[in-house]
Amino acid sequence: MRVWIAHQLAAVIAAIVVTAAGCDMAGAPAHNTAGMAEAETVSTRSSDTPEKTMSPKYSKSGYDVTSLPHDAVAKLAAKLGPEAYRITQKAGTEPAFCGNLLDNHKDGVYVCAVCGLPLFSSQHKFNSGTGWPSFYQPFDPDHIVRKTDTGYGMVRTEILCARCGSHLGHVFDDGPKPTGERYCLNSVSLKFHEKGAQLPPESQPVNVGGGGAQPASAAVAYFAGGCFWGVEHYFHRGPGVIDAVSGYMQGHVDHPTYRQVCSDTTGHAETVKVVYDPTKITYRRLLEAFFTMHDPTQLNRQGPDSGEQYRSGIWYVDEAQKREAEAYIKELATSGRYGNRRIETQVEPAKTFWPAEEYHQEYIAKNGAACHVKDPW
Repeated sequence: MRVWIAHQLAAVIAAIVVTAAGCDMAGAPAHNTAGMAEAETVSTRSSDTPEKTMSPKYSKSGYDVTSLPHDAVAKLAAKLGPEAYRITQKAGTEPAFCGNLLDNHKDGVYVCAVCGLPLFSSQHKFNSGTGWPSFYQPFDPDHIVRKTDTGYGMVRTEILCARCGSHLGHVFDDGPKPTGERYCLNSVSLKFHEKGAQLPPESQPVNVGGGGAQPASAAVAYFAGGCFWGVEHYFHRGPGVIDAVSGYMQGHVDHPTYRQVCSDTTGHAETVKVVYDPTKITYRRLLEAFFTMHDPTQLNRQGPDSGEQYRSGIWYVDEAQKREAEAYIKELATSGRYGNRRIETQVEPAKTFWPAEEYHQEYIAKNGAACHVKDPW
């Protein structure tokens, strides 16, 4: 309660200050007074912190979120304007109601202004009335780092970019459902890419068939085998698998929700995105595991789950995956493993992968649920 009162009081003070100071005609903030509700904090990076060699780290949605070294961040930040540098690198704040993204209502994605990592989506943006761009959830929780901020006599939660450590704003617990959170952002901490525009490599997931950032040690594969909970659970545990993410693919609706997919009207299949190290596990071994996990002879169902969203499918990212998948299916069909039953697994080029809601990720591990999917390892 103490924190909430302090936040509300600070917001009132900020509103009064901004009303008095305002923004000049060019939109430049009044540095000496603005931003009390989103007050400046101590810089989040230290120049004398030793660098460490880090293993690649990938988010649930398949983006490289490995922490950038200080010198790399410094080079990127050097390209920023003075105000963007002050806010992202010195934990500053822009005045309320002055950010150029506050009233942006276009569909698209908001990425880090420094390193380009996708941070927020237009589908989660709402008008909080506070004067700063607000979202009720991030693009991917793995793309945001939370840090306790005790500056200005308040206890708040600062949010930073997971890849470059740049200051973004703060998150509060007075947002709308379903999260109840309000991510309060500085416009200059973000860049907006409208839906349909070509994203730069730094804003793309690893190895998604169409280019983008592609570490030499990482590749991606997509498998649909009924309910994604069990398939994701066991792919996570494969030797050489970097990450596995539950999501939706092959449909005709952008940003589908679980409820929409369950209506069996969007064309999506519950799909697991597997990011793996091909030097440690082959695509062939992933295929073997996939066909061990589920029954590919069931059409538009898997066990008790029925509907097109539960179909069996392999969504390939290149011709090599297509050839290998089709060859393996032919091998299985002639092996006698399934008797006279036909293999119903679809093999199609991968379309857009939409990560499922957070509560679906590692559902079995988090909830202790049982699953009929077989352990293939």
